[in-house]
Amino acid sequence: MSSKEAVMNEKEENIKIHETAFVTSSFRAVDEQLSQDHFAKLWENPKTTQWIKEYLALVSPEEPFTHCLRNRYFLESLKALIEQQEIEVVINFGSGFSMYPFLLHEKMVHIEIDKPEIVDYKKNQIQEWQDQELLPKRNIHFIGVDFSKNYQEELLASIQSIKANKSTFILLEGVLFFLTRAETNHLFEFFDSIQENGDYVGSASFQDSIKGTQAFQNLLRFFNQKVSKTTEDDYQTMEDSYYHSIKNYKVIDHQDYFSLSKTYKHSVKQAKELILNENFYLLKKN
Repeated sequence: MSSKEAVMNEKEENIKIHETAFVTSSFRAVDEQLSQDHFAKLWENPKTTQWIKEYLALVSPEEPFTHCLRNRYFLESLKALIEQQEIEVVINFGSGFSMYPFLLHEKMVHIEIDKPEIVDYKKNQIQEWQDQELLPKRNIHFIGVDFSKNYQEELLASIQSIKANKSTFILLEGVLFFLTRAETNHLFEFFDSIQENGDYVGSASFQDSIKGTQAFQNLLRFFNQKVSKTTEDDYQTMEDSYYHSIKNYKVIDHQDYFSLSKTYKHSVKQAKELILNENFYLLKKN
């Protein structure tokens, strides 16, 4: 095991469910009008609220809105493609506690993929809320995957058995930052094996320039205090050129926090160096 793998394993062991999936959902609930996610608030809890308070004070007060706009961008992209009858299945890699199935048309098929403990918890909680009529029924398939093992053959079989010949949109948000470049390359090769021409991928990532900002240094300091000892080399950043070089895929749209803020008339409060500016890409297989 490499030193980086050891660090990442330690990090994964120290980050609890409430510190990742819960926090992201709580961020999306801060401004429902901006995120258009009216169900994210279901995941809020006192422990997460305190964790977020510390995060916003130590890292960036703008962070909830970056997550709101990420959700808005992919939600609007999905809605447009559904309306145009271009996609039938949404495959969410690293789905966390995102609520896209309940924000989209009921005809859609959803495949939610994450670590077993995440999807098991989410599946049980969603069933409970559906029993209480807090959530509508949806066609959701949950798949727990240990990404540290050789998962691809079994996962491919599971996905193919669900989607059959249906057109797909693969969503990848909040994942690439924690992967190596080799793991990322394998992931996009795996997507290529799943999808047909005309299918889509939506991806979120940070560019290299983020590492020179005060916000990123604040994030590292926060991780070192709250999670485990890491350096900037433990996190992946990706330039536009990477997406344009992916075999069999073409970038058809590219946005970031600032462009989306203009689109959705969100007022940015902080200076650029105090914001973790995430980039969003829409790719089409051809």
